[in-house]
Amino acid sequence: MSVLVAMAVLVSSPLARAATDLADNAMEVKPLLNGMSIPPITVKMADGTPVSLQALVMQKPTIVLFYRGGWCPYCSRQLAGLKDIEADLVELGYQVLAISPQSVAMLQEQKLETEFAVNLLSDENLDAIAGFGIGFYLDEDTVAKYKGYGISLTQDSNGRAVLPAPAIFFVDQKGVVQMSYVNPDYKVRPSADLVLAVAKALRAEN
Repeated sequence: MSVLVAMAVLVSSPLARAATDLADNAMEVKPLLNGMSIPPITVKMADGTPVSLQALVMQKPTIVLFYRGGWCPYCSRQLAGLKDIEADLVELGYQVLAISPQSVAMLQEQKLETEFAVNLLSDENLDAIAGFGIGFYLDEDTVAKYKGYGISLTQDSNGRAVLPAPAIFFVDQKGVVQMSYVNPDYKVRPSADLVLAVAKALRAEN
């Protein structure tokens, strides 16, 4: 499925959904669908302050972006690309919230080393990743591979490593998903130009 097709459908009716279980692999994730409401979730800001994701979303239309971590070059490239459309998104009234399973300490290091035009949030408890239905377990071979690279992965309460499938959710101020893009292939990301085009289209609809 192409990026354009994956982001092409709008659903207006707000449907609620409870937090989901983590998938056994990236191909089996079951993300929130267009028209569904985001679950009540608490994430942490870079300084460690807990904050309600719903409260943040109520402030203005939001682009919720899930990424694997600052160690991921594909994620870093995607986040950095948003700087090119930052002014346009602000003019349209959007805020961008980038959520990863990284710890607060790792998030602080990332903020010091980079200049992303987004709000970086920690989901080290994996509540948002599970609630949005994009989290999955890694097999032991993959965990060993990442460990060999010096990458420390967040684990669930049973000690199993978890990552999110990279995803973007366009959410209105009522917490309803207007459009989304989720791809189990972490190397494939929508361009900044496409993100801006979708943002413009949604604002025109509303």
